[in-house]
Amino acid sequence: MTESKFTPRVFSGIKPSGGLTLGNYLGAIKRFVGMQGAGFETIYCVVDLHAITVWQDPAELKTATREVAAGYLASGIDPEKSILFNQSQVHEHAELGWIFNCVARVGWMNRMTQFKDKAGSNAENVSLGLYAYPSLMAADILLYHATHVPVGEDQKQHVELTRDIAAKFNHDFKVDFFPLTTPVIEGPAMRVMNLRDGTKKMSKSGESDMERINMTDDADTIAKKFKKAKTDPEPLPETLDGLKDRPEARNLVDIYSALNDITPEAVIAEYAGAGWGRFKPALADLAVEKLAPISTEMERLMNDPAEIDRILGRGAERACEIAAPILKETYDIVGLLRR
Repeated sequence: MTESKFTPRVFSGIKPSGGLTLGNYLGAIKRFVGMQGAGFETIYCVVDLHAITVWQDPAELKTATREVAAGYLASGIDPEKSILFNQSQVHEHAELGWIFNCVARVGWMNRMTQFKDKAGSNAENVSLGLYAYPSLMAADILLYHATHVPVGEDQKQHVELTRDIAAKFNHDFKVDFFPLTTPVIEGPAMRVMNLRDGTKKMSKSGESDMERINMTDDADTIAKKFKKAKTDPEPLPETLDGLKDRPEARNLVDIYSALNDITPEAVIAEYAGAGWGRFKPALADLAVEKLAPISTEMERLMNDPAEIDRILGRGAERACEIAAPILKETYDIVGLLRR
């Protein structure tokens, strides 16, 4: 199979649950902005159907959906250059998701490590949606014949499953219809860690708000959190290898490099031998410079929910223009009658 017949197209999405953090920004949204106008058609989504695999308060879900959209827009996603919408407004996602439920194998789902992590010892009592959501994720991607998906390392397995589903569909029906999507994993801070424990990923659901930088944090809060971030007693080393067993130090260096668009090696070259009394204020100033304008714009957008809804609605119309013909042809290939 060749993939050259497919339009270079990027798809990715963020789940509206619990608020956006610096991890969402550096690991996803900042990269999404960078891919606009870079030779790809870019489609970005708020994946609200994925959010309801666990219970969501309906009013809070609507607010969270708008907040993710505001985060996209405030960070630089241009709804004229990219297609931006929320998943549930494009019914083709759920329909192709069912087709893929019938293509994917139970054994494939049983290997999904994220399900095991989320379900834990309670696997018998979680929703069927939580178990099957990787096939819906494949549908999200392949509904647009997306050729590239920017993901963090922890999501790579889902793109590999998407490739498996595409390959099996093409093989079973003897077609060259769905592309074998390529995961795009790059950058120094794709896995932003907890500010109080550098061995844990920064999370929306952590016990203390001091563990994370929220995209809604104001300038003073951002500065305070970085200045109080956990470190160790040693100064920054002469080389990056010197951070090997220093997770909190490595995390702050990676965050600085990602915010400043330089390599971690360049950060070390500039701050080798520096103590935290010098580095953490510099990091705080940089973070405020880059992030405070985003939180200010998010606040403005959240005060105008009708404008967010208008942008998402228009994006859904544009998404449907791509999705509907692909779903129609999928139904024809499978042998399903339509009006």
